Amino acid sequence: MMLIVNAGMVFASNDITVSGRVTSAEDGTALPGVNVYVKGTQSGTMTDVEGRYTLSVANSEAVVIFSYIGFTTQEVVVGDRTTVDVTLLPNSESLDEVVVTALGIKREERSLGYSVGKVNGEDLSRIPQENVLNGLAGRVPGVAISSTGGPGSSVSMIIRGAKSLSSDNQPLFVVDGVPVASGLNNIGGFGSDNRVDYGNAISDINTDNIESVSVLKGASATALYGSRAGNGVVLITTKSGSRAKRMTINVSTNNAFDIPYKFLPFHSKFAIGVRPYTPDNNPSGVLTIDEESVAGNGPELDKGYKAIQWNSPLDENGNPIPTALVSHPDNVKDFVQTGITSTNSISIANSTEQLNYNIAYTNMSNRGIIPNSDLFRNSLDLSTGVQLNPKVKVSTNLNFTRSNSNNRPANNRGANPIQWAYYVSPHIDINDLRNYWVKGQEGLQQLTQDNGAGEYNNPYFLAYEVNNSFVRDRVYGNIKAEWQISNAFSLMGRYSMDTYREQRESKIANSYTGEPNGAYGVVNMDRLERNADFLLTYKKDFAPWHVTASVGGNTMYQKSGNVSTSSKSGAGLITPGIYTIQNIAVDNLDYSNYFGEKGIYSAYGLVNLGYKDMIYLDLTARNDWSSTLPKGENSYFYPSASLSVLVNEMLPMPEQVSMLKLRGAVAQVGNDTGPYQLINIMNTASAWEGTPRVTRPADLLTPALKPEISTSTEAGAEFGLLDNRIRFEGTYYTTDNKNQIILTDMAPSSGFERQKINAGLLQSRGWEFGLGGTPVQKGDLRWDVSVNYSRNRTKIIELPEELKFYSFWSDGRAEVRTYVGETIGDIYDSKMVTVEDKNSPYYGYPLLSDEGTWQVIRSSNVKNKIGNFNPNFTMGLQTTVAYKAFTLNMSFDWRKGGDFISQTYRYAESDLKTQRFLDLLINPGNRTGQELRDWLVANQGSLITDGINIVGGPTAAYGGQPLEPGDGVTLNDGVFNPGVIAQYDGDGNIIGYSENLGGEGTKYVPYADNYPWDFMGAAMFDASFIKLREISLAYQLPAPWVQSIGIRNASLSVYARNIMLWTAAKIGVDPELAFQPESGAQGNGIQFKQGIERYNVSPWTISTGFKLSLTF
Repeated sequence: MMLIVNAGMVFASNDITVSGRVTSAEDGTALPGVNVYVKGTQSGTMTDVEGRYTLSVANSEAVVIFSYIGFTTQEVVVGDRTTVDVTLLPNSESLDEVVVTALGIKREERSLGYSVGKVNGEDLSRIPQENVLNGLAGRVPGVAISSTGGPGSSVSMIIRGAKSLSSDNQPLFVVDGVPVASGLNNIGGFGSDNRVDYGNAISDINTDNIESVSVLKGASATALYGSRAGNGVVLITTKSGSRAKRMTINVSTNNAFDIPYKFLPFHSKFAIGVRPYTPDNNPSGVLTIDEESVAGNGPELDKGYKAIQWNSPLDENGNPIPTALVSHPDNVKDFVQTGITSTNSISIANSTEQLNYNIAYTNMSNRGIIPNSDLFRNSLDLSTGVQLNPKVKVSTNLNFTRSNSNNRPANNRGANPIQWAYYVSPHIDINDLRNYWVKGQEGLQQLTQDNGAGEYNNPYFLAYEVNNSFVRDRVYGNIKAEWQISNAFSLMGRYSMDTYREQRESKIANSYTGEPNGAYGVVNMDRLERNADFLLTYKKDFAPWHVTASVGGNTMYQKSGNVSTSSKSGAGLITPGIYTIQNIAVDNLDYSNYFGEKGIYSAYGLVNLGYKDMIYLDLTARNDWSSTLPKGENSYFYPSASLSVLVNEMLPMPEQVSMLKLRGAVAQVGNDTGPYQLINIMNTASAWEGTPRVTRPADLLTPALKPEISTSTEAGAEFGLLDNRIRFEGTYYTTDNKNQIILTDMAPSSGFERQKINAGLLQSRGWEFGLGGTPVQKGDLRWDVSVNYSRNRTKIIELPEELKFYSFWSDGRAEVRTYVGETIGDIYDSKMVTVEDKNSPYYGYPLLSDEGTWQVIRSSNVKNKIGNFNPNFTMGLQTTVAYKAFTLNMSFDWRKGGDFISQTYRYAESDLKTQRFLDLLINPGNRTGQELRDWLVANQGSLITDGINIVGGPTAAYGGQPLEPGDGVTLNDGVFNPGVIAQYDGDGNIIGYSENLGGEGTKYVPYADNYPWDFMGAAMFDASFIKLREISLAYQLPAPWVQSIGIRNASLSVYARNIMLWTAAKIGVDPELAFQPESGAQGNGIQFKQGIERYNVSPWTISTGFKLSLTF
């Protein structure tokens, strides 16, 4: 026994104790948490907050390994030393592999069992972005970005498809650990058809101050955020100054010019009117333009005709003098202007061992392409970190932002200036409308082409006298304390807040068609969210195991409210032009208010196990207690598990293989509801004849409401070749979303229209691929390229029995509805009456009315599925070529497939204004009678049974046939719809058909009266497009030259963005704008309505600019 003990003592006495300090070669600062272990053994430790370590090794030949995220791993032979100080070199490749995960925890990407999208701040600031979400477009697989228009407009971000039937499906945004709101009632405005998009509140974030963005897509990545993470999480990390080696001042100035270059292809062949009269062929003998008509089928232009027009001069007797009818094809081009956006920023950063800080100020001002439109933003960011002592660090992040506009124009059909610029008849020079008041009636009557008849608005009047302003002041930030209790234990505590207040004001002058007597309204909104959280972490190496375990908790409190006061629709103001509440009669006041509170208590934990840098297992769990769910039923548990296996570390691989990783994950997250969704309460309403009123809500709430639960699995593989010169990532995921919170119809006898319940199951499936690398790296030349691919499909698997289908939205005759087993996004349209007798030679022919017009089945249960708004797939490509001081960057975005409805085209073509509608007409040429009939039947698949077909046109040149409209004049504007007309017996049974194919008995109608209004499919288009999102060329000015004038670094870049390269539709409408934020069909606040656009058709613009960046 003594021999054994003595032998052990002798063996122990041979151990060598080695100590030292690990620092960064970049700035000399200490590196805490560095893994220090003896190669080939289970002996290891970690550096403390001062970068110091102590380790026992067997002998002088022992090799000690030092590894740290973002730095090159070093191996050191101990030799005869007892003090080994090490300086680690930053590794750019390793830095690229570090990502921010849930709760702000930084992890090596190789250790993750799930996919995380990563975007560097440099990629977002290279070309200035007014909204950070626009900068993410095309860069992250599985992420769909859609915008409603130009600067300041709403931007939608949907991750891996829609997961909820009742929410807007927008992710949770977290900035430096602060959950921030992404929207606050985006859509507003007062007065009839004055629909204004005030944009996302997420746009308040200064893109120049962003360090990185991590997109947590699957439930495994987001589970630690519990009931707030059902739609994914976007983590934004701002600059802290910790990388600055000394005081650094960065100054940048940027100017971008939005140049309108492509417009809707409206024709300029005809003046307004319903018949193409000529001077020699009209009832009155004098050609007169019907200025009150909205149709574009009047007299032809540029034919040498003269006519009495809206602004014809008067002779000595006061009679209008006919003037030349000439076209003005550039009216919209003359109306818009070049938009200008100027962004200037300055930041000051510094870092020492005890202190780091970053102060940044940015000013942005925008002049829109619509006259009198603007947007301004001023933001101040402050980030600090103080090392109080070797074990305690305190850091803060604060942001102050003011966003405001003197006027945000309406962007939908109604008060939209662009809509009415397009509707100015081509026989009118739009410049004649610039002085938009009628002389002598300033402030009372706008100058219009119909001379005040109330059919038209002057686009300049709308731009200057339908005024929608707003001011939003926002403060968000946090204060965080970190205590390194020991080498193994650390504690973090944090308090964060996001609050803002917004005021919107609308002023509408007299004579606007929607509010003839003017209108005024103002709304004040505010929102507050507070979070307090802590995280206790244990981190230890038990070679070959590495263990990290954490437990934490969070309390969240939200408060929001608004007060709105306005004039009732159509009621008007007492005195024109005075925009105050006092100028609204008491009986004409409309007011509303809202106040809501919500709280969530949370507890969570996570464990990360690593084995020999080969296998990593992550387990997380979170429990939420929500105030918006029933008492006793408001506790819900959200677990996750993920596994990462580095096959290349386990098995021999060819030397070309840098990494081969297999990963898988499974998790649950939730999506609870808003405040006050359990018990019905009475609502206040505007007074009736001076008496205050309350109303009962139409929807019956459910006290036993549960949160929506999303269960997600994903599996993937990643590999790298040639020292990661080539990288690939592939992911397949599935998501089942149950307990959907929806509204179902109730019997009228119940006293309610609908009831809110938990029912329904959604199922999503999808693929994501990413391929990137550095094909060329030789000398001063480097070429990097990355490509990503995504495809997602979401089906409804279950609905309650009483709900045959789920309706997402309806507009006109179109509706997006989904039946059980079908894919979300299906677009339905009215069904045309056709011959259904398969034995008839006319099977499939349109069954026309006795007047020869199309017939429609007006039943919600009988509709045709005509398309789906989801793309078949999306792809993004980014490429960078650097040569010496020059760097060229490009970003492409490709959407393949999907459909959208254009209400713009539906209205414009019903008014006969587009060139497309003229081109779609079937011109029979010289064919008439039997010859025409035989030609149509021979090509029935394309000319009769397929789609909406019209034979003829507005004039003989288009195939129009002679038609006498009843005023004694014959014009060649007769058209007919190919089909058949049923013959009936006395009992109403069909006994035969008469042809309407151009032969005897064909029913001709005026061209202007024959638009297929009942069929939205006539205005449905392919949504495929390819965009060059960004292209920039940067030049790094020579260092000796700039340093000679006191500048450390300087770069100049020129760029262009949002260049549409190709659209399948070829109609001048950006398919990406076929989406609208508005009140949800299911009564759950603002939702994003996909697959339709309604005069959201600002001209396409090329945004070109330059940026100068200086570092002192």
